[in-house]
Amino acid sequence: MVDHEVEEKVNQVVDNRKGEGRGYELPLLLFGGFRTLIDRLHTRLAAEGHPDLRPAHGFAMQAVGARGATASEIGRHLGVSKQAAGKTVDRLLALGYAERADDPADARRKLVHLTPRGYEALARSAAIFDELRAEWAATLGADRVRDMETALRHVVPAETAFRLDATSWLGAP
Repeated sequence: MVDHEVEEKVNQVVDNRKGEGRGYELPLLLFGGFRTLIDRLHTRLAAEGHPDLRPAHGFAMQAVGARGATASEIGRHLGVSKQAAGKTVDRLLALGYAERADDPADARRKLVHLTPRGYEALARSAAIFDELRAEWAATLGADRVRDMETALRHVVPAETAFRLDATSWLGAP
């Protein structure tokens, strides 16, 4: 697999320069940092009683929110089809992280709500992310982590900072 080939870089065909500062490395390093944090989060969640949670489940639970949401709303928020969102919701239901209920404002609609187990998983996720950030701060220095966050806030438009629809990049609706 490409992930395990240390010597080869993604754009090696078009860019064989040596040294730092190659433009394509920035998004790959940012994604690598994201992936490292998410993988470590899920390793910890699994050890703490949430072995079946996957990153897509966390994104879906965020899309459900505190007031609940329909499968269509979840799909729009995640940038996937209603059917894809429905499959994720079905899995959350089966795992006990969510439940369906009638919408009190419209009996034709079914809302997905988080269960206490769902809220607990999100609370643990938040606490683990705080611990992972503290580990980065211990390794890199608190000022460097804070500066990195500040710098990213300057270059990432506020309206896209917390978008969860990255799957749309891969051809999903």
